[in-house]
Amino acid sequence: MDLASFLTSVLTSFVIFVVLVLVFTFLSRRPGNAPVYYPSLLLRGLDPWEGRRRGTRSPFGWIRDALSASETDVIAAGGVDAAVYLVFLSSVLSILVYSGIVLLPVLLPVAGTDRGLELTAAAGIRPKNDDKNNSAPELPEIQRLALSNIQEGSMRLWAFLLSVYWVSFVTYFVLWKSYKHVSNLRATARSTPDVKPEEFAVLVRDVPRSYPDETIKDSVDSYFRALHPNTFYRSMVVTDHTKADKIYLEIEEHKKKIARAEVVYANSKTESNPEGIKPTHRTGFLGLIGKKVDTIEYCSEQIKELLPKLEAEQKTTLRDKQQQAAIVFFNSRSAAVSASQTLHAQVFDKWTVMEAPEPRDIIWPNLSRNIYERQIRQVVVYSIVFLAVVFYMVPITAVSAISTLENLRKVLPFLKVVVDRPAIKTVLQAYLPQIALIVFLALLPAFLMFLSKGEGIPSQSHVVRATSGKYFYFIVFNVFLVYTLGKTLFASLKTILDNANINVIINMLATSLPGGATFFLTFVALKFFVGYGLELSRLVPLIIFHLKRKYLCKTEDEVKTAWAPGDLGYSTRVPNDLLIATVVLCYSVMAPLIVLFGVAYFALGWLIAKNQVLRVYVPCYESNGRMWPHMHTRIIAALLLYQATMIGVIGLKKFYYSPILLPLLPISFIFAYICHMRFYPAFAKTPLEVAQHELKETPNMDAIYTAYIPQCLKPDKLEDLDAFEDAQSHTTSRAPSI
Repeated sequence: MDLASFLTSVLTSFVIFVVLVLVFTFLSRRPGNAPVYYPSLLLRGLDPWEGRRRGTRSPFGWIRDALSASETDVIAAGGVDAAVYLVFLSSVLSILVYSGIVLLPVLLPVAGTDRGLELTAAAGIRPKNDDKNNSAPELPEIQRLALSNIQEGSMRLWAFLLSVYWVSFVTYFVLWKSYKHVSNLRATARSTPDVKPEEFAVLVRDVPRSYPDETIKDSVDSYFRALHPNTFYRSMVVTDHTKADKIYLEIEEHKKKIARAEVVYANSKTESNPEGIKPTHRTGFLGLIGKKVDTIEYCSEQIKELLPKLEAEQKTTLRDKQQQAAIVFFNSRSAAVSASQTLHAQVFDKWTVMEAPEPRDIIWPNLSRNIYERQIRQVVVYSIVFLAVVFYMVPITAVSAISTLENLRKVLPFLKVVVDRPAIKTVLQAYLPQIALIVFLALLPAFLMFLSKGEGIPSQSHVVRATSGKYFYFIVFNVFLVYTLGKTLFASLKTILDNANINVIINMLATSLPGGATFFLTFVALKFFVGYGLELSRLVPLIIFHLKRKYLCKTEDEVKTAWAPGDLGYSTRVPNDLLIATVVLCYSVMAPLIVLFGVAYFALGWLIAKNQVLRVYVPCYESNGRMWPHMHTRIIAALLLYQATMIGVIGLKKFYYSPILLPLLPISFIFAYICHMRFYPAFAKTPLEVAQHELKETPNMDAIYTAYIPQCLKPDKLEDLDAFEDAQSHTTSRAPSI
């Protein structure tokens, strides 16, 4: 990629971002678009334009509002998880800003005034271009400001070596402060006076088989009543309610069809036709074949037939489909916390007790899986992930090698007529490799989410964390390591084959690896300019919403479903941000200019994410910042990769003092260990001193119990709870075990 292509990529991305911001400013001021740009405010009953006139709203008002919003406002809108995500973005931003204060004014002049590239070119080593007709290294204007322009063994390398220490200690300082801050956030959230059902419950798995004359619920009740006689409230045994849920969803679907048909029928009544036209549909496949029936009458009859079936299935489910897991409730928060941290059984494979997830966070089918099944599933899943990482190396390497314009011309010679045109060539060089890589990676997250659920994890928030971890290591390994090395080795293959001398190969690698920053400069620019521009403008959700509202939605519930925003999508958002953090860290000293792009990425990301949290996204669950240890560990992993890379790169420069960097690796491990020992226990378990804070009202234990009943089994009235519990307790047949 030459300088023209680099500038084209960055400037075009910036222009696209500016256009998208202007589009957002215009569209967000129209009242009809409020459900797309302010759904969180609408769901909380707030006026999006409170305190200002729509017609005079400043184009940059969203920036002012985002900057002025406090962390308390963020927690009120998006929960603690959203606040922790913003802490993550601001932490990486702080690391890059503090690092850049030293790296940019020190390293750029040191690198820019040396002659390493000229000497390399004169020696016949062309790290990025084996075209004999072109004697200049690729993109020399930028590479002259990088480590690749430093001569071997030069005393100037001291500046780069000491900069590695500076970045490392800045990272330690920022991460320590952030971990402490997030720990306090979590403690505050767990000690609020508000009543939360999950704080009075524990999840019990691996319940042993009951005796023939008692149900699993009777076994659970007697066991916990004996161990916690003063604090045990009641238990709810997990059941296999798949069939009941299917019937319940059929009933709900028929209710929606009736509501839709009634609206259509009412709209069909006119002065010329006061009777209107009753909606009809066919009962066959997708409503395309079969008998034609009146929709309202047919759905009403179906509901009448399904209700007795649901009632019968509910009784059967509660009586005969009990699983070896339960939710156990206690009459105080501190009692539930104590129970979740107590070893209940002598053997590890019975009575596994842990803190209960939120009711909306539970993955019911996974609760009954025993400990052996969970361990086997985990081994199988991680084996599949390992194989996926290894086999994805092949297509990723192929994409990295072929997607460069020069290599594409060699592999597909018939494209020369098209790609040799100056205008087309410039655009392709600017965007082709980055777009190919982004599209290729978009196929992966859903697969990893499926695998994580298959491990038997009990909560959606835990699945998201597991998916995020797999995705992070996958993209760092395949995108950063394999792409960088694959691109370098492919481009320099002829040099390696022609020069069997190990010194020539080492010199080539020492010059080529820092030069790889040019790709990631454009990659980061494309991600934050175009990616964040699309995130802010919400063009795709806007188009989908208006199409659905115009052609598909008839009822208010259908319209509300059409603009439901969902959550931030941490499973893909966090790993992608961590990838950028890894790339910027690893190249921060090799090519200091990338720090500016990293600062822009995380500053813009923090600003836009805060706006979206305050106005758009609605959390699907609340884990009270449980994601932070995952983020912290991955930043440490990125730091270790950065330190190992710099040890190797500076060593390749034949700088005899490079071993001075070796202590950084054990220092990073020690720092990670200290953080884990000091802060992590309060994330894995809720401290008793946190749970003992008083509540503002006496908890309604029946309401807490009801919150955990699956919708398809939930009684119509709180008075029916005793009947619900009795249905699980009394049976003449032995409950099946798993």
